[in-house]
Amino acid sequence: MVDGLETANPRWKELLMRFAPAAAALSLLFAVTASVSQAGDREPDPRAAILIAEGRAALTAGQPQKATDSFEAALAVDPAFTPIYLDLAEASRREGLQGKAISYYRETLKRDPDNFAAMSGEGAALVEKGAVEKARLNLTRLESLCGSNCPETRKLATAIARGPQPRVLTAEAVMPEAVVTQN
Repeated sequence: MVDGLETANPRWKELLMRFAPAAAALSLLFAVTASVSQAGDREPDPRAAILIAEGRAALTAGQPQKATDSFEAALAVDPAFTPIYLDLAEASRREGLQGKAISYYRETLKRDPDNFAAMSGEGAALVEKGAVEKARLNLTRLESLCGSNCPETRKLATAIARGPQPRVLTAEAVMPEAVVTQN
């Protein structure tokens, strides 16, 4: 009886050793695929959704600072909801804070590397800042991922064609220092 178990046992071990790595790899692949496909499709927390709606309304009304406040509050409520960063970036761009907008776009890309809106927005902010060559890299990547007819690609291509906009200076920025001289 013992001899029968010993001869059956090596077969079992051989089968286990032969197929276990493949089964583990497939299981891991299915788990990662399922989690990635669920990550981008989730809805924000209901409280965050209300704050996001308020922020978008403020942005539409031309109040980027109020919009930023609402988006930051929404981010505090639901820090895992990545699209908030796109809204924060848009509000920052409207305030003329392209550097801050670029950091929000990069945070979005860190969380979702193939986010076309973030690539396009970052490229447009780079153009506004004067970094046209870096923006062209974003355009090349967008064209390779979604093609030249993709709305994000067309939007970035238009921004690059328009080029960096001249800065508007205020009177205080060009006023000379007041110097008192004695006669």
